[in-house]
Amino acid sequence: MTTNTTTDTAGAANGYAPEHTPRLNMAKLAPEVYKAMVRLDAAARQGVDPTLLELVKIRASQINHCAFCLDMHSKDALAAGESVERIIQLSAWEESRHFYTPKEIAAIELTEAVTVLTDGFVPDEVYEKAAAHFDETELAQLISAITVINAWNRFGVTTRTTPGHYTPGQFKH
Repeated sequence: MTTNTTTDTAGAANGYAPEHTPRLNMAKLAPEVYKAMVRLDAAARQGVDPTLLELVKIRASQINHCAFCLDMHSKDALAAGESVERIIQLSAWEESRHFYTPKEIAAIELTEAVTVLTDGFVPDEVYEKAAAHFDETELAQLISAITVINAWNRFGVTTRTTPGHYTPGQFKH
């Protein structure tokens, strides 16, 4: 078992808080689960617009407080040409709707509804709005992508995967 110690002495020397050590390495300790998740992720993103996909992954990761996934998907979005402004505004998208298309807003709303199931269920109006912007196959893929990022978030938050070291495209196959 890895203890909760710090490893980043350079950060502390520069006045920043020290970096934490991850609790577990899922890829090493549960390799078949990890490989299955990678395959599931690849299957879920098929047919989903890459820009929209990164917005969805960032928004779910914001809600779930997954720092590693925020780091990863923000960097991937920037590398794919997404604007800094749209990424920054995503956490307050309801007040900055004018940064997003109606289709993106429908996907963001669906992401929030699927991610925060403790509030109940996915409301009919949220689902219907998404269904108005996506055909059934696209909607099924979008729901799959939202579900997968939520699973990744739970791995990242539970194992305390350390943000800041990801390089855009690092895990693309």
